[in-house]
Amino acid sequence: MDLSGTELSRSYFVDVVEPLVRERWPRMPCAAARLGSGSDVLGFDDAMSRDHDWGLRLNLLVPAGAVAGVDGHLRERLPETFAGHPTRFATTWDPVVRHRVQVETARDLAVSRLGVDATRELVVEDWLSLTGQAVLEVTAGPVFADDVGELGGMRQRLEWYPDDLWRYAVATDWDRVAQELPFVGRAGERGDDLGSRVVAARLAGVALHLGHLLERRWPPYAKWLGTSFAGLPRAALALDPLERALTASSWRQREDGLAGALRALAVLQREVGLPTVDDPLEPFWDRPYRGVRDTVVAVLEADIIDPAVRALPRGIGSVEQWSDNVGVLVHPARRHTPGSATHPATDSSCEL
Repeated sequence: MDLSGTELSRSYFVDVVEPLVRERWPRMPCAAARLGSGSDVLGFDDAMSRDHDWGLRLNLLVPAGAVAGVDGHLRERLPETFAGHPTRFATTWDPVVRHRVQVETARDLAVSRLGVDATRELVVEDWLSLTGQAVLEVTAGPVFADDVGELGGMRQRLEWYPDDLWRYAVATDWDRVAQELPFVGRAGERGDDLGSRVVAARLAGVALHLGHLLERRWPPYAKWLGTSFAGLPRAALALDPLERALTASSWRQREDGLAGALRALAVLQREVGLPTVDDPLEPFWDRPYRGVRDTVVAVLEADIIDPAVRALPRGIGSVEQWSDNVGVLVHPARRHTPGSATHPATDSSCEL
């Protein structure tokens, strides 16, 4: 039976990489894991995933002064193949055939994936620059060794938003829905069924993001967002009405599906201990469309204590709530400085 990507990485570390490192540096503290990009990190890889960027990939975290030496040692000593797979291969972000044991420090790993140094405490601006996918690239994959616990501490620090930022992010998703929910009906009623479908699809995406927030689960990037949502213990109750909304032949059915999903998520919001209202929806002025009650957002804002979070603008949220531009989201430097023409080399732009 073929191994999954993470199982292959674990065997590669235990059988090949760790012995090579320990024979040269028997007392050097290190950590090893399968992190970064790739569907295998999320546990979603399959046979199709193997056509690019899949294989003997591993993250090896060592002290700063040892990075070059360890990398050079592995470059010279690694075998040509392991378990029938080449140890050296090109990737979509790096055409050079080389080994794919990423030797670096814990800080360098954090900065390359997140854009911030998660070996220390994060401030509000740091949290808002993170995407769920970026965090998952540090926290989702399995850890094979962690001698001093630095990687584990970083992953624990990134487990979830601080409570007030959680409230702010949830409020932002409700505000995003409020901005466009009436347009599903307005466009449809004017005969623009395509426009109605486009708005409904966008709002379904916001609902998927909101469900992850309520479950305190980092959302992956778009390809795996629905798969991840379907596996959520409670938010997945909104899956059927969302599917009805996206397959409906009329704007009224489309709106009904979205309304059912949003009401289910509002119930979940109360269950997880966040403030909400009995019914998040109301008529939109005197028109035959639904809108979101302003109090849905207001009760969350009123529950925020941290003055730095209270001062944040309504409805903007984290970077993945104000932009869906892949060119921004996959590059840490651009998430901090939108429009920047420069960014560090990264493998985040090419997922399996």
